[in-house]
Amino acid sequence: MTGYEMFWPMMAHAVLVFILYALLGWRRRVLVKAGRIQPAQFRENHTADEPAESLVVRNSVANQFELPLLFHVGCIVLYTAQADNLPAVILAWIFVATRYAHAFVHVTSNDLRYRSPLFTLGFAALVCMWGWLGIWLAFS
Repeated sequence: MTGYEMFWPMMAHAVLVFILYALLGWRRRVLVKAGRIQPAQFRENHTADEPAESLVVRNSVANQFELPLLFHVGCIVLYTAQADNLPAVILAWIFVATRYAHAFVHVTSNDLRYRSPLFTLGFAALVCMWGWLGIWLAFS
């Protein structure tokens, strides 16, 4: 290991956020051109009546700043504590993979039968990352 493996899952998650912002902008442009929403609603943040096509993307973007906050902090702490070994990196990649899958379901079908298990798996991977850090700190 080169010592920077823990940062690649963080980069991959950042790419997901950039993709979602691009998708949000594209969907909103389409809705404005179709006359389904007015640009002023976004300028003044009056998005209560935002159509579902862009609302689900907006919600998915918001999701990337909730639980993933603990992911990014955890990755940095794992790196700092030199606990960023193979188990930690695998858990980080599992978390990021589930975020991609969760976001895909969120912005397409938004079917909770698929979204919930993906969220739960990512949540479990993140809990295990923090658990690994706790064990590492306790026994190092």
